[in-house]
Amino acid sequence: MNITDLTVRYGSFTAVDGVSLDIPPGGAVGLVGESGSGKSTLARALVGLAPVSGGTITGLPPGRTQMVFQDPYHSLDPRLTIGASVAEGLRLPRREREAEVGRLLELVTLDPAVASRYPRELSGGQRQRVAIARALGARPELLIADEITSALDVSVQGAILNLIRDLRARLGLTVLFISHNLAVVRYVADVIAVMRGGRLVEVGPADEVIHNPRDDYTRALMAAVPSIGDRLPVSGERRATRR
Repeated sequence: MNITDLTVRYGSFTAVDGVSLDIPPGGAVGLVGESGSGKSTLARALVGLAPVSGGTITGLPPGRTQMVFQDPYHSLDPRLTIGASVAEGLRLPRREREAEVGRLLELVTLDPAVASRYPRELSGGQRQRVAIARALGARPELLIADEITSALDVSVQGAILNLIRDLRARLGLTVLFISHNLAVVRYVADVIAVMRGGRLVEVGPADEVIHNPRDDYTRALMAAVPSIGDRLPVSGERRATRR
């Protein structure tokens, strides 16, 4: 995907101001910035949820981008079972949907038995896995993950990050991973793009941005992270079972 001079305006307010960014096939680009920097608005513009006032988005067929949101509880319909939620986006005959739902749940390391349960019966980490499974059901060429770990307990965050890395390796997914946390972004991304005030202030290979930042704002973001080691501490999360 190639984003060129993309601009999003709401009246006189410019939320995204002339952003250009390449997301190579099979790559993972991390978009980082503080709250209000415009990163989520940029993501929403890529999936058609925010108005594009200028610029172009090329290299991706319409409808081949899926987005996973920050709060999995509010992104899932509480009236639908997990199976029904995952099946919503499947373009398959009815008789084939149940098997595909089971496959997608296993892909995100959930027991297919959770298909009969409701979002309220699952933990936050399990709900986020369901949201990812639902997005994968549309067979996207680009998966946008917008702050998908920030609403989760620290003990679960690492498991979700490991899942994204694993899915990328197994499926060849192209990922735009959005976070305010440089340590998190560094763990999953090849390239880091730093956003401030609706503009990109720095873009480069992850290690280069972390170890040799060029912009003062990037250095300020790094200073806000207590420690960025070679690996982000992670912990596993067992497959969901009936409690």
